[in-house]
Amino acid sequence: MELNDATIQTAQPGRRPGAKRVVNEARILAAAEEVFAEAGYAAASMAAIAERAGLPKANLHYYFGTKEQLYRRLLDTIVDGWQETMDLFTADSDPAEAFRLYIADKIEFSRRRPRASKIFANEILHGAPHFLSVIEGRISERFQRHCEVIDGWIRQGKIAPVEPHHLFFVIWASTQHYADFDTQIPALLGKASIGPEDYRTATELITRMVLATLGLVTVSPART
Repeated sequence: MELNDATIQTAQPGRRPGAKRVVNEARILAAAEEVFAEAGYAAASMAAIAERAGLPKANLHYYFGTKEQLYRRLLDTIVDGWQETMDLFTADSDPAEAFRLYIADKIEFSRRRPRASKIFANEILHGAPHFLSVIEGRISERFQRHCEVIDGWIRQGKIAPVEPHHLFFVIWASTQHYADFDTQIPALLGKASIGPEDYRTATELITRMVLATLGLVTVSPART
């Protein structure tokens, strides 16, 4: 599982007591990501997650006392993965470079962890019963700070006027589409799966659309 491998690679041999916990939690989270994406929260069970992780059910409860605790922790890791790159948006950042990197990272996340995106989308579609307080709290606070950066760039004349909240909503919708609708896309493209060239095309197109909206690239007139 990809999540396990990444954690194992970063575990430090000199910190053995903590390393085992980190590796086991990563294994459980990777298994939970698969099970919650396939079954949904209501139908998923700790027994199924333990079996997928290759661990006794008792071990699962040692690290995560309840299914909801595990689910909320998984949602935290998904949001943290998305928000890391948002920290590129600082007052001193180059706007064009920040948006290029952010969009590329969002598409890459959709490519690597489509199940994660679907789990979050499913939570939202059901009214965010397990995560609304987090969205309204720390996620909203961090989001507002990044929107304030965009407003600052507008005041300084670095980018064209735009409503920053809705700008991010459009970016999220277009980039996460390649995870949430990864069955529909290849069907419409007439292929078995989304290929590397499709992700590149999406990244380039979305980036160009956003930068053009912000007045950071010149769009050539349509050919007649």
